[in-house]
Amino acid sequence: MYILIDNRTGAPIYDQIYSQIKDQIISGALKEDEMLPSIRGLAKDLRISFITTKRAYEELEKDGFLYTVPGKGCFVAPKNLELLREENLKKIEEHIDSIVKLAAACNLETKDIIEMVKFGMEESQ
Repeated sequence: MYILIDNRTGAPIYDQIYSQIKDQIISGALKEDEMLPSIRGLAKDLRISFITTKRAYEELEKDGFLYTVPGKGCFVAPKNLELLREENLKKIEEHIDSIVKLAAACNLETKDIIEMVKFGMEESQ
């Protein structure tokens, strides 16, 4: 597992940890039932407070990405397909927002965007 903390982003450290672990789970870089570093171990490696790491792990567990086995540690939860679908839909919506803004700046019409999306989908199949 690789976590990079960037102090220049302005994003809270626990949120950076949460996002990076979540992305690694969704992408498959972290596998189901894979053990994560201990809260204290990760905090030591990142040179941050264990409270910050604990908060990120708690949020990931609350959102269904991790589970904890008392005395053993934290593990990647089995993939919840509905949860993954929802996460991907949110990402698509974010990209669509960017596309709409760029399209407006280029004076593109809806049909032009639809044609571009169709072409992209055909190319990926």
